[in-house]
Amino acid sequence: MTALVGAPPLVPDVILLDDDRWDRVLAATNGEAAACYQCGTCTATCPWGLVAGPSIGVRSVIREAQLGIDGWADSVWRCTTCGACEARCPHQVPIGEVMLGLRSLAWRDQSVPSGLSNVLWDMHWDGNPWGRPPSARSAWAAGLDIPRFDPAIHTTLLYIGCTASYDRRAQKVARAVVGLLRAAEVPFGTLGDDEPCCGDPARSLGNDAYFAHMAAANTAQFEAAGVANIVTVSPHCYDTFASHYGEGARFRVRHYSQLARDLIAEGRVAIGGLEEVSATFHDPCYLARHHDETEAPRAVLAAIPGLELTEMERSRADTLCCGGGGGRMWMETPAEERFATSRVREAAATGASYLVTTCPHCISCLEDGVKTSGAQNLKVIDLAELAMLAGCVSASPSSPEASHD
Repeated sequence: MTALVGAPPLVPDVILLDDDRWDRVLAATNGEAAACYQCGTCTATCPWGLVAGPSIGVRSVIREAQLGIDGWADSVWRCTTCGACEARCPHQVPIGEVMLGLRSLAWRDQSVPSGLSNVLWDMHWDGNPWGRPPSARSAWAAGLDIPRFDPAIHTTLLYIGCTASYDRRAQKVARAVVGLLRAAEVPFGTLGDDEPCCGDPARSLGNDAYFAHMAAANTAQFEAAGVANIVTVSPHCYDTFASHYGEGARFRVRHYSQLARDLIAEGRVAIGGLEEVSATFHDPCYLARHHDETEAPRAVLAAIPGLELTEMERSRADTLCCGGGGGRMWMETPAEERFATSRVREAAATGASYLVTTCPHCISCLEDGVKTSGAQNLKVIDLAELAMLAGCVSASPSSPEASHD
């Protein structure tokens, strides 16, 4: 073809619309990507705009995936699935789920950050994303003499989760939750070394098929063990069981902060108190936004005599993500791009002594934020740890075994 004199030069690389590619995107996102009408509200809401680097352009990612543009998958791995964008989406698109669906395409296109395949292999071989021995899963409970769950004796299965089982810092949270339940005389047990991974890492990294396999196997295991009520340490495990196991999961699941609130309201446990300390609370995204749960942790804080709660600028459903969700716990984030640094500065501005939260991922990220922000006078602590620090005691000499525990 010969160009006309005076005409603009021919474009050598033309991108053509491809229905097959669009069908591929729709299949991976269960059709939800089609509801995005390119308004850009999600991009303006994304917390990445608060740190170095641009916000995630969801509409751009969807269109680039549709067109097969090189590098289209780069942004999908930055998403923390915090849900801030979903709360403001005028078309109520489940953007987090769309991003996870696009991650599944990224696996097929081999556009995955290095190291993530190792996380899935660790889950396959060792039953946890940390690559730790399955035989060490209950090492966190050394000296606590926690019984094996028995439906004839226990009303509640305490599900520890991979992070609280293997991460040394999070192990302290698990031990505090045990102390709280024992103070209230809740009859509970665990599955010990046989506790399975809930599957959240596989789902959050976009491997739906592996997650579905894990969910089915875990549901069968819980059913065989006679589990009817589960209490989790992590909001991520709570969300996974409650929202993604489907109708086959015939058990009730709660986060431990919800149970603690109920135990206090029923007069089954009392908290001693602290000497005039101030605290601020960081709402985990997977409680505040994904499950609209903001009151339970605050009810427990309100039950601690001597504790003054000061809210941060962004709180409850407007919480600022710590940066650890959506599989980001297994990806490296440069110090200048960590949301937790900004969050710790917000907490320090309240003048609080304690930065309280209820998520092992948040604990890890926020403690790193304390180091990078220089807010050394601010102590990051889990709600259960703070309750035990204040002193939890049984409010009645002999609490009956209630079926609703």
